[in-house]
Amino acid sequence: MKNHINIVSPEEAVKCVKSNQRVFVHGSAATPTVLLHALEKRKNELKNVEVVSITTLGEMPLTHESCKGSFYLNSLFVSQNIRNAVNSDQGGYVPVFLSEIGRLFRQNIMPLDVAFINVSPPDQHGYCSLGTSVDVARPAVDTSQIVIAQINKQMPRTMGDGQIHVSKINAAILVDEPLPEVNYSNKLQEADFKIGKYIAELIDDRSTLQLGIGGIPDAVLKSLTSHKDLGIHTEMFSDGVIDLLESGAITNKYKIKHPGKIVSSFVIGTKKLYDSIHDNPAYSFHEAAYVNDTAVIRKNPKVISINSCLEIDLTGQVCADSIGSYQYSGVGGQMDFIRGAALSDGGKPIMALRATTNKGQSKIVPFLKQGAGVVTTRAHVHYVVTEYGTAYLYGKNLCQRAHELKNIAAPQHQEDLDRAIFERFGNFIYPLS
Repeated sequence: MKNHINIVSPEEAVKCVKSNQRVFVHGSAATPTVLLHALEKRKNELKNVEVVSITTLGEMPLTHESCKGSFYLNSLFVSQNIRNAVNSDQGGYVPVFLSEIGRLFRQNIMPLDVAFINVSPPDQHGYCSLGTSVDVARPAVDTSQIVIAQINKQMPRTMGDGQIHVSKINAAILVDEPLPEVNYSNKLQEADFKIGKYIAELIDDRSTLQLGIGGIPDAVLKSLTSHKDLGIHTEMFSDGVIDLLESGAITNKYKIKHPGKIVSSFVIGTKKLYDSIHDNPAYSFHEAAYVNDTAVIRKNPKVISINSCLEIDLTGQVCADSIGSYQYSGVGGQMDFIRGAALSDGGKPIMALRATTNKGQSKIVPFLKQGAGVVTTRAHVHYVVTEYGTAYLYGKNLCQRAHELKNIAAPQHQEDLDRAIFERFGNFIYPLS
């Protein structure tokens, strides 16, 4: 294999993109910002370029009004920077499990013409690292006709399956810029800490944790410092894992898959996190098809899956990706881990949410909003936790579930929910425990 890299300018690098092609964009903290801005400058030359990605961070220049007709954001997960475009004629959303996105590429259901990636500088053997985001970037690199790399001196080198030999890279640009940072701890509210304590009570020593995105997972981690021999097998994590690892609560000692290592497919956090994972064999990053495979997840003991949602109805149907018909985020890996945890020996799938929205509306509702998507079915939901307590739904009928969920709703909304329960089920008397 040749170790020569074709180093070019950003403008030269993006010339490979042609009209009517499909371009993959590396996601999360690995978003290749310089390449995206260079591609945006070609908007007057290009037509109908389909751009696919999961979460991206920072500005997305391809969503500008002036890019309409040139670029179409066909997203596999909707992040804040493309939300307006996806809910207009400038974009669309593909509902798909995170574990199956690689299959779209590998089976030519969504064949890729070009992949834009953000990688570490090559080592002495000519291998770059996909760094903070291996997830679906690995299958994108493996299957794309052309690979364009943004080689970033500040991209951490991660262990696992994210190594890319320079011979696979058709052209590259050199950059030296910090990765985008997100600090979820700064956004924690009192309700999050209450939820964290309730969830911590459900977690036994030697459990294996999966953590969704946002403040609640970090609040949970802050409540686990007295736990022992915890393990991590998760699609993503942020800074909270570092503090818990340093406290000694995380040892990964009792995991069946990759004992002694934290397993993930991507990270989003601060520079402290990015520095921690750099060249660190305590972390192992893999393709999402592996990390999120229920057959892999269930092998670990006592898997605790912690995810959140936008609203949940009184029967346990979970909407996590849309507000009515407005596409807000995506399916992601929630169902992968909810199911994996349920099948694990001693596992517990947990849905965690603040009881109300920022506007004070109840997130526990009689019916989901019209047009809302059900990401997690009521048959998959076991535990639901708010700042007002824990509801256990598994094995309970619809009326029992409704009462359980009403009891952990915000007090000011419980009377309305009681009325909805009566209208639906009448004076149905059945043991509620």
